[in-house]
Amino acid sequence: MAADYSHDRRVVLTLDAGGTNFRFSATQGNLPVVETVTLPSRGDDLERCLANIVEGFSRIKERCPEPPVAISFAFPGPADYPNGIIGDLQHLPAFRGGVALGPFLQARFGVPVFLNNDGDLFVYGEAIAGFLPYVNGLLEKAGNPKRYRNLFGVTLGTGFGGGIVRDGELFIGDNSLAGEIWLLRNKLHPQTRAEDGANVGAIRRVYAEKAGISFDESPEPKVIFEIGQGKYPGDTAAALEAFRQLGEVVGDAMGQALTLVDGLAVIGGGLSGAAPLFMRALITELNGTYASPTGYTVRRLIPEVFNLEEPAQLPRFLAGASREITVPGSERTIQYDPLPRIGIGISRLGTSDAIVIGAYAFALQKLDHG
Repeated sequence: MAADYSHDRRVVLTLDAGGTNFRFSATQGNLPVVETVTLPSRGDDLERCLANIVEGFSRIKERCPEPPVAISFAFPGPADYPNGIIGDLQHLPAFRGGVALGPFLQARFGVPVFLNNDGDLFVYGEAIAGFLPYVNGLLEKAGNPKRYRNLFGVTLGTGFGGGIVRDGELFIGDNSLAGEIWLLRNKLHPQTRAEDGANVGAIRRVYAEKAGISFDESPEPKVIFEIGQGKYPGDTAAALEAFRQLGEVVGDAMGQALTLVDGLAVIGGGLSGAAPLFMRALITELNGTYASPTGYTVRRLIPEVFNLEEPAQLPRFLAGASREITVPGSERTIQYDPLPRIGIGISRLGTSDAIVIGAYAFALQKLDHG
């Protein structure tokens, strides 16, 4: 299982790297220990961008209760994350041709530097202190011996990210490209990527199409969500369809991933708050079927998928279908649960906090175990 660093006294410097601003902080025992410092990213000018990164970490370091043991943060890819080298970035165009950001910072601050993808660190944080221990805690309280050790997660926002934790370890892949769910095929428009149907722009686009307005006239997803709930004037049917389509696309992509991962699944990102409008379509997709050439149907996932945000589904998920069976040729009995199942829910930490906890734990795990 993932290590628990909630009582660790070591301090790690962290960074939330956005296309517009960089937000610097420090973490100790999974909690922030200084006030955040925010500086512009200056992603169009490499020299100024690097200068702001150094300044931000320097300010934070001065405020720390004790010297930091590492720097660890999420940074956009493509990247060679294990070696700290950033490739050609879309939203930070100054990064071109390979920029050795990790080695640069290690030389400036004299501590190990760890970089990762934000989707990976989000799932790692949820595996350590969020959704995974939350579900296992519910199973323990219910008296069920089943425990989950694997977690797949997605982030829904301006993009569609993903990450995998296997038996407490972050699975990065040989090219730092594991969990790239955004590149799966879009079920509704197979010539496009899943991300094109599973982000902020997709919600606005479908709403505009169904409401008969231009994309520029389409409101932000938060407003479309309120329209769908009947709390704001607009085209309710168009809003509901926009989120239904999002749920179908995300569900299909997650189904492809969960076929390989077979673990719990958690959803984060800015659009996760709209789960009441897309989760039903997502779960329906995951519990759907394929048609065989001979006419019968087969489940697309062997495990049954439960929405753990739905109170009516949670008790059955926790109870399972355990029963006693007799060992052949003896009177001995053992427990057998014939209900393979996967639970899906929303981030328990919040996406930003999960990323920070993931970055903190990743650094300490690397320092402790290499």
